[in-house]
Parts: sequence; structure tokens; C-alpha cells
Amino acid sequence: MRKAYYIFNPDTRTYDRVYPNYAQKFLTNLRRFLLFVIFGGISFFVFHIFIDKPTIQEYETENSQLLAQYEILSKRLDDAMAVLGDIQQRDDNLYRVMLNAEPYSPEQRTAGYGGTNRYDDLLAMDNAELLVETTQKVDMLEKQLAMQIKSFDELVALNDDADMRLRHIPAIQPISNRDLKRTASGYGYRIDPVYKVPKFHKGMDFTCDLNTPVYATADGVVEFAKWQSGYGYTVLIDHGYGYKTRYAHLIDQNFIVKSGQKVVRGEMIALSGNSGKSTGPHLHYEVIVNGEHQNPVNYYFMDLDADGYDMMLQMAANHGKIYD
Repeated sequence: MRKAYYIFNPDTRTYDRVYPNYAQKFLTNLRRFLLFVIFGGISFFVFHIFIDKPTIQEYETENSQLLAQYEILSKRLDDAMAVLGDIQQRDDNLYRVMLNAEPYSPEQRTAGYGGTNRYDDLLAMDNAELLVETTQKVDMLEKQLAMQIKSFDELVALNDDADMRLRHIPAIQPISNRDLKRTASGYGYRIDPVYKVPKFHKGMDFTCDLNTPVYATADGVVEFAKWQSGYGYTVLIDHGYGYKTRYAHLIDQNFIVKSGQKVVRGEMIALSGNSGKSTGPHLHYEVIVNGEHQNPVNYYFMDLDADGYDMMLQMAANHGKIYD
């Protein structure tokens, strides 16, 4: 509320209210304004002198510290990328090889990375080159880690399937041959016993009497049991995972197994004979992987120790007698 002023009137012996004129009002307001200006100036001076505030030097120091931290981060990212690179090498050249999985290509590991306008927002900032480089490393590390996690997930699934896969890989000899005395001739070029010319022998021959039990070398399904030209009475087993085995020159058409029948490793599937293009009782055995004939001597790992394997190699390569 505005103050009211009064003056004593001796004539009426009363107090009459006094109203200021415009000049007096102006002077009053001017005094107030000057007081505010003076008080504000003193307050600013006190704040400026006695209250802490950031300085340009402090800003420069803070910026320098941030720059150093970015450089340290960039170095740590380089170290992390090196460690990840080592993991990727092990993944491609060890883990995926052991589990028969195709390695990832460099293009797969970096797919979806990049983009011309990806870092435009950083280019206007101070130290833009370092910021862009560090951000690129973070993006690359994130992408490659995601791909590596995916790879490990695949390997875990393959490992869970490894026991089943192992049961379907040929791993024993097709007849009882612990002492290896039944090994006749191995895989490779030999003189054909009928035509007397060099010919590639696609399997191994085992000498045996007629009616010697023949065993499946891995779990699988009989693809056929029938006569095949040159092979005589033959059983072909599809083991899955790209593996097949052939058992030839069997005794007769009275097969123990038939087409479509499931068999397990070690199960008797036939009896040895002398059918087809054969010069004496024996078993001809082949291992086929993804359509290509392989040396069967490499698929007896459940039957042979290191010494037995070495002896089998020597006997199979001795150019001994071939029966087919």
C-alpha cells in the first residue's frame, strides 16, 4: 500500500492529506531506480569476485581430458578387435572344422556395416576425425560380436548333434579282422586281376571264407540289396550326413537285409561270397562321402589303435592280390 502524507492546518486545526505532484513522483521513482542499479552492480561485483565459476582454461582442460579418454577408448577397442579376431580364427579353423561346418567369410562377418551418411552428425563436432573413427570401431565390434554369437549358437547345435553324427560315420571294419590278416588289397591303382591292366581300385578287399558274416560299419538305412554289374550281389547303405558304404561280391540273392531297412553299426547285414567279377571268395568294401570314393583305411578308427592303423596302411599299400 502506498504511503499517505498529512500536514497540520492551523486554521482548521486538522490534518489535511498532502498529494505529491508529478515532479515529486518522478524524483521518488528515480531514487528507487538508482537504488536498484546500485544494488545490482554491487551484487554482480561480489558474485564476480568471490563466487567460483568455470574459466576458459578449465574448459580447455576438460576438453583435453575428454580427448585423452577417447584416445584410450580407441586403443581399447583395437585390443578388443584383436581378441575377437583371434576368436574368429579359432572358430573358422578349429571349432567349425572339427564339427564339419563351413567357416564364415569376411563378407558375412561385416555384412550390413557402413553407409555414406552414417556419421554426418559427428563431422561438425570438435575432433571429428577421432569421434568418427572411434564410433566406427564400436559399430564394427558390435556387428562382429553379433555374428560370433550366432556362430557359437550354430556350433552348440552341431555339438548336440555330434553324437548322432558319429554313429553315422563308418568307423569299423566290415568283417572280423582284429589281427588284420584278412587285409588283401587297398585303395588306389592296381593291376586288374581279369583284364591285367592298371585300374583304380575304389575300395578295399578282405580275404575270407564263403559265408563269413559281414557287418554294417555305421548306423544307416539300406538303400538297396541287389545284383550290381561287376559287384555281384551288393548291399549299399546310406548313413546320412553324406556317407554311404558298399559291400560287394556277397553270397547270393538271399540277403539278410532289404531296401529301406534301418541298421546299426555292428549289425550283420550279409554273408561274404564270390559273385560278380571276382576271382575268389572275398569282400569288397567301399566308403563314399558326398558322392566321392574315399580310402576306407581312414574309417576304422573304432577298430584300430595307432599301431594297428600304421600296419593296416602298410598292408593296404603293398599291391597285394586283388580279387576284383
